[in-house]
Amino acid sequence: MSPPKLPYPADESAALAADREPLRLESFLPYRLSILSEVVSRALSRIYSDRFGIAIPEWRVVATIGQYGKVTARDVGAHSHMHKTKVSRAVAALEALGYVARTPNPDDMRESFLELTPKGEAMYRELVPQARAFSDALLATLPAAAVADLDELLSRLQEAARQLGNPDTARTDASSTPD
Repeated sequence: MSPPKLPYPADESAALAADREPLRLESFLPYRLSILSEVVSRALSRIYSDRFGIAIPEWRVVATIGQYGKVTARDVGAHSHMHKTKVSRAVAALEALGYVARTPNPDDMRESFLELTPKGEAMYRELVPQARAFSDALLATLPAAAVADLDELLSRLQEAARQLGNPDTARTDASSTPD
């Protein structure tokens, strides 16, 4: 078996040389992805913030409920990768605006089911075509062949980040691969 692949140089001299070089954020992939995500999210938020008075976390809750129907806050957090506190605040804001309703889970009274109200459903139906058009406009800036490549690349980066972020998974995967 080969040793696990490390996300950093195994050679100490290479690591020391890298430490002397400044990190240039403009070319650092995690930074660039973060900035891209922020710019895209803010641009998309212009579609729903003025018209419906909701922010990015609220939109993600609405989009998740709209996609799956009746869900729990835990489901929303898992799907949207938002922290439970952010989900809770977003749900409370949406409830206050009349877009989301909670119903107790009879099997677990600590948990509630979330659903879009008729007002929330109307908002969702209005926003979905606009959100799709926004996504299509972004993708239209790429050559047609690059769209499928982008999807594959994003999936590969997401999986690589998961594995790099979980050393136990990375070690298991590396050690289970035959030489």
